Amino acid sequence: MTNRIEAKRLPTHHGPAAWSAILGHQDPPQSLQTDSFADIAVVGAGFAGLSAARRLLQIENRLQVSVLDAGRVAEGAAGRNSGFMIDLPHDIASDDYSGKSLQGDRKQIALNRMAIRFADESVEEYGIDDNYFDKSGKINGAASDRAHQRNLSYAENLISLDEPHEVLDRKQMQEWIGSSHYQSGLYTPGTVMLQPAGYIRSFARGLERNGVKIYENSPVQIIERSGSLWKLTTPKGTISAERVILAVNGQLESFGLMRHRLMHIFLYASLTAEIDPQTLRTLGGRPRWGLTPSDPMGTSMRRIDTAQGGNRILTRTCASFRPNMVVNDRDIARATRIHLKKFAQRFPELAGIKQEFTWAGHLCLTRNAVAVMREIEQNMFAACVQNGLGTVRGTLTGIGAAELACGISSPVTEHFTSEPGPVRLPPEPLAAWGANVWLRFREWQAREE
Repeated sequence: MTNRIEAKRLPTHHGPAAWSAILGHQDPPQSLQTDSFADIAVVGAGFAGLSAARRLLQIENRLQVSVLDAGRVAEGAAGRNSGFMIDLPHDIASDDYSGKSLQGDRKQIALNRMAIRFADESVEEYGIDDNYFDKSGKINGAASDRAHQRNLSYAENLISLDEPHEVLDRKQMQEWIGSSHYQSGLYTPGTVMLQPAGYIRSFARGLERNGVKIYENSPVQIIERSGSLWKLTTPKGTISAERVILAVNGQLESFGLMRHRLMHIFLYASLTAEIDPQTLRTLGGRPRWGLTPSDPMGTSMRRIDTAQGGNRILTRTCASFRPNMVVNDRDIARATRIHLKKFAQRFPELAGIKQEFTWAGHLCLTRNAVAVMREIEQNMFAACVQNGLGTVRGTLTGIGAAELACGISSPVTEHFTSEPGPVRLPPEPLAAWGANVWLRFREWQAREE
């Protein structure tokens, strides 16, 4: 039994949280300034932490719940993803996103849709702008024959699962996204396209109206037992709580937990400056769409409109393994060069458009693709390790950790607690070398995508 854990490092972010920046003004942050008490303290105000807080209130609305975040809401990982909330199997380690079995895929679809319903109910309950939760579906884009075959393989899996989908030809793809780059696409209607910062900001404000205390710029540095309570120490105050939920994804390892078992992957994205109306008319296509590559190591693209933060196009590609959870300037410079190239290939008529923002986003994976959603110490619960699916998996692990903390068994808790623990990684520097070589090779394989 551990009586004290201490954060060896705090989250480090490289580049702006663009989704938050394009929304503009936020109210000044409220940081923890005193010593206080909570029935349950949640560390982390992303998808997992906020979902945990909402689920706690659903279970017992009189609970005193406090959420602490090291930075500002929606400026950590929750504001640095691409906003795809995907209902179907999306195994990024596979060739075509399919899982290992139809039974497993059906189970995962049911859980993913449970998370999406939970998020949809949050939108209704907290009055979140529907533009931040767009039920528009997404496309798997294929730029090559090999990629097209991957889409057909995935479509066969969807037929076996009796899931709706539509295969798009080159002409339909150009009409949809305004680019002749793709020879085909696979549209699936169940994905929700988020403005992730708008959704998370609004979610946090809704929780506050319901009595949850949210403290920003309040990094938890030490968690230790104090009698029957856990005491969480931040730079300017403490919270004593009966129970703690750690919703910090890969930062779990910074507290000395699951050491040498978590893979810290960074993905890189760029977002254009506002595109003027005349250029948009020349481009054509729909005002909003989201595209994932048929090869998981390819390039994701997304177009948004004024209601989501401006008429802009996002490009996301490149990956690096950084066991110290910190990217460097070379990573960003490489990603910037590749993003410009990929964008120009897809939209040559827009090649002069400035990429206003470029940033890195932290993913946490395990070699055996399991989460860490369980009681890790007495009255301390983890909602961590989303394996690259932070919007859906984060929501699910947050729900599950809240239920575990309240002694509730559900399909969510049963799923995650039945998983084995994360397997150990090879020793450093072998793990980092091997992972980065593999990532570069997979990027090369998916270069056309």
